[in-house]
Amino acid sequence: MDDLDRSIINALQGGFPICDEPYRETAERLGISEAGLIERIERMLADRTLTRFGPMFQVERMGGAFVLAALAVPEADYERVAELVNSLPEVAHNYRREHALNMWFVLATETPAGIDAAIERIERATGLKVYAFPKLKEYFVEMKLAA
Repeated sequence: MDDLDRSIINALQGGFPICDEPYRETAERLGISEAGLIERIERMLADRTLTRFGPMFQVERMGGAFVLAALAVPEADYERVAELVNSLPEVAHNYRREHALNMWFVLATETPAGIDAAIERIERATGLKVYAFPKLKEYFVEMKLAA
């Protein structure tokens, strides 16, 4: 990662413009071409410097739901279960943890009823109990990472 990549990452955190040509506007602020900005973002996504670039939605405001969930997966079966869980479109991301509940993931659905349906599918497919941890209170902590 060079200084320009660092500048791009810093510019994309909380400052991406809402306008007809946001990439052009951001590129101008950085002193590069729009094509150059897009190429660098695509490269950083491809090499996993960035794991995601896109908006954050408050799914509940759109009528949907999300929940943090966990499984206690036997080590010998971990890869198979991870593949099953990750194949579901409702799974936003998945983390491995050193804990009895060693697989944690976020479920996001278009409707609140979709959560129960997704949990049921995971339990049927894996034979394991899904532990769901719904959000009780929301906190906003803006964290910007300097690259």
